[in-house]
Amino acid sequence: MTFKPQIKVPATYMRGGTSKGVFFNLTDLPEAAQVAGSARDNLLLRVIGSPDPYGKQTDGMGGATSSTSKTVILSKSDQPDHDVDYLFGQVAIDKPFVDFSGNCGNLTSAVGAFAISNGLVDSSRIPKNGIAIVRVWQANIKKSILVHVPISNGEVQETGDFELDGVTFPAAEVKLEFMDPADGDGALFPTGNLVDELEVPEFGVLKATMINAGIPTIFVNAQDIGYTGTELQDDINNDPQALAKLESIRAHGAVKMGLIKHISEATARQHTPKVAFVNKAKTYVASSGKEIHHDTIDLVVRAMSMGKLHHAMMGTAAVAIGAAAAINGTLVNAAAGGGQINEVNFGHPSGTLKVGAKAELIEGNWQVTKASMSRSARVLMEGVVRVPAVN
Repeated sequence: MTFKPQIKVPATYMRGGTSKGVFFNLTDLPEAAQVAGSARDNLLLRVIGSPDPYGKQTDGMGGATSSTSKTVILSKSDQPDHDVDYLFGQVAIDKPFVDFSGNCGNLTSAVGAFAISNGLVDSSRIPKNGIAIVRVWQANIKKSILVHVPISNGEVQETGDFELDGVTFPAAEVKLEFMDPADGDGALFPTGNLVDELEVPEFGVLKATMINAGIPTIFVNAQDIGYTGTELQDDINNDPQALAKLESIRAHGAVKMGLIKHISEATARQHTPKVAFVNKAKTYVASSGKEIHHDTIDLVVRAMSMGKLHHAMMGTAAVAIGAAAAINGTLVNAAAGGGQINEVNFGHPSGTLKVGAKAELIEGNWQVTKASMSRSARVLMEGVVRVPAVN
């Protein structure tokens, strides 16, 4: 019996924000995987170690969580006034599925560094010392992002004293600007309403703010679904019934947002939309043991990712939080105290995060022109990843 040999694919394992992923230069992939299709999907699945019925991804680079089951493909951009194209793939853990329906905001913070270090940004745009602004075309949602990368002696500066809740060690601050972050070509509020009545069999009728900013997100009030908004992962992730109910909100919300036609289709679209629940600021103890006092934050938010409560906050969901907070009348804005809000500091399971957004009412439609936040990123390992040859 003969077996396929292992192949070597150049790759970089990076942390970006509170996520980790395997980064590739498009031209380093096997030729068949350089275009969308089964060859690419099969390669990414094998690299990460999916599908794994044990849920551990032991035979791959994945970490068996939504935050660590991620892939990124970068290439020089053909878009005018952009440096690099960024394609994100969220790899399912127990299913043979790579979801390209949305962006990863956390890994966005590592895109600029990878692009510079791998020659994807013209050298004329990189100062010897200072900040290089990498113009990123986010290929999943067709939006522009500016990544401010610190440069020291002509190279990416990764170390620093910027602290990010959910990440153990400090690093250099990377500022992100999400330009016109409404997801895809759709409206910011796909139903046309700031607050909808969402019918979910397990809960009845819920008030919901459904927004396309950063990533399609469904916001509900924590108390309406039996929570306080101060929950940690074990409070929810060890309760199969709770997870099923939250998934039902996601599925029914996806239909109402026009992302799918029937709730049965939600299983094939795990990455989007997200579900998050909000409440006014409350004191709680974060997963690190640090007390987050109510007078240091504007509201509390908990978000679901790939069927589990996220250990911190997805960067794209943070964009949605900032955008919704900036618009008076949404559930997020109300939880943050209401009125005109340009920036919020919200509490999540690992600590706090500050995000800003600018919203305008133009010809009767709300538009968010920019959302911004700070993250950090660094290379964990670089070289080649080995996988059995796949078709």
